[in-house]
Amino acid sequence: MEDNKQPITDNMEMDINADADIPGNNHLSNPEEEEDRSFEKLQEELQEQKDKYLRLFAEFDNYKRRTSKEKMEMIQTAGKDIIVSMLDVLDDCERAEKQMEQSEDLAQIKEGNKLVFAKLKNVMTQKGLKPLESINTDFDVEKHEAITEIAAGEENIGKVVDEIQKGYTLNGKQVRFAKVVVGK
Repeated sequence: MEDNKQPITDNMEMDINADADIPGNNHLSNPEEEEDRSFEKLQEELQEQKDKYLRLFAEFDNYKRRTSKEKMEMIQTAGKDIIVSMLDVLDDCERAEKQMEQSEDLAQIKEGNKLVFAKLKNVMTQKGLKPLESINTDFDVEKHEAITEIAAGEENIGKVVDEIQKGYTLNGKQVRFAKVVVGK
């Protein structure tokens, strides 16, 4: 069998892109029109993305303003529920004050004050306020503020021996530390 192929020699130049160099030839389809359409399509997509971005940014800005406004309203009305529930106790205090002015019976005045105080404690407990039990417990820096230390014997070293001011939690969160005297 005879091979009709000519071997490539150093004299022969092989031009891979020969058809692209011939003037007047365009590639299989008109690349300039395709590039124009492609460029226009990309510009349209870019404009759509810019529009989406601006809308999203405006929506987020509106969300921030709305939540900020809601937060301010919540702060302003946060205590409303507590205040409304305390109005009954305030009314009882005013009645007790009038009764103290008119009555000479000390036992009756004490009993009235105990009832008002019990009502106040009950309302606060219903709203989630609980006193911390401190006396005869180990001193805890997370719950107590040590005012002073006193000698209280071997069994009371590091324990709370007296409470100057009660500590409180509101729905499980510490709202006031107990001011205590610690044994040493």
